[in-house]
Amino acid sequence: MAHLQLKSLRKAFDDVVILHGVDLEIRDGEFLVFVGPSGCGKSTLLRCIAGLEDITAGELYIGGELVNDVPPAKRGIAMVFQSYALYPHMTVAENMAFGLRLAGYSKDEMRAAVSRAAQVLQIEHLLERKPKALSGGQRQRVAIGRAIVRKPGVFLFDEPLSNLDAALRVQMRVELSRLHQELKTTMVYVTHDQVEAMTLAHRIVVLNAGRIEQVGTPMELYHRPLNRFVAGFIGSPKMNFIEGKLTGSDNGLARIALADGSGVAVDADTSSLAAGAKVTVGLRPEHVDAASTPTPQAMRTHVQLAEHLGDITYLHVTLTGATDAMTIRTAPENPLKTGDTAYLSFPPQRGFLFDEQGRTLFSSPQHTPPGDTR
Repeated sequence: MAHLQLKSLRKAFDDVVILHGVDLEIRDGEFLVFVGPSGCGKSTLLRCIAGLEDITAGELYIGGELVNDVPPAKRGIAMVFQSYALYPHMTVAENMAFGLRLAGYSKDEMRAAVSRAAQVLQIEHLLERKPKALSGGQRQRVAIGRAIVRKPGVFLFDEPLSNLDAALRVQMRVELSRLHQELKTTMVYVTHDQVEAMTLAHRIVVLNAGRIEQVGTPMELYHRPLNRFVAGFIGSPKMNFIEGKLTGSDNGLARIALADGSGVAVDADTSSLAAGAKVTVGLRPEHVDAASTPTPQAMRTHVQLAEHLGDITYLHVTLTGATDAMTIRTAPENPLKTGDTAYLSFPPQRGFLFDEQGRTLFSSPQHTPPGDTR
């Protein structure tokens, strides 16, 4: 295992700056996940750690050693890419042992290392097959096995599941979690899929335009996003946003006037804002109640589409004055259907409020998950 530390790490290609001074500590044995939209710099950051990209400025330490100028092969790191990159003319065992053969290992050493890795990955029965005889999930296991045999201090994964279908991705997420528990090795994982991040990570790093927006556990990011960007990125389906204006505050509740003329209350500290300030209300789909009859302070919406999935129903609704459709997650027995009028309401402590700069206006403990003492 290894502890990693990034100090003001910067990466630029000519005049284009990709990473703007990243500071980050990755704990020994941690499963850390980088998430963010395409082009945010997450894969570039991973490649800088691997040594596949030169660091423009800043420092990178692995196990307390400065490794800026250390070649990739000597960093104690193994990387698993999105592409399996298996040699088609070699068997599974030969693919897994290839790096060891180049490093000068004996046949007995290679055989023992491949056998151990195959047991961990449950692919002993595949060792004599060629890659063309494997499924996508099996090929990915072989690629991971090729990394395991080297016994690295750090595993780096660059979107390793993106080529798999939905069912295989779920299965491989379980396998990767089990693998980490068994190996207890530091793992750094890049994905654009926040569901992967939420289910695999000890901590998540949310990147945006080459900068870290927030670092925290999955539940910290879900319950206490520092800004609108993080709030909109974490959660599936994503958070709904409604523009409004602050009309006042009483008993710890911020009163918000919406464009359709309705008003809502959010548990938030707006002492830094004046009445009339532009704000954004954030509502997670699972925190909104949708009814067919009006209730006090309910928002009147039109159901564009009702998706009845058996165990759950998603309502895609439009609100007067809102720029985007909202998604509501509701019970399967909810009678609302496409074309209906839906009245939406939510408990004030379930709403989020953001100022004009996108910063979260927290209240006291209502948004704090159990165990979060901040």
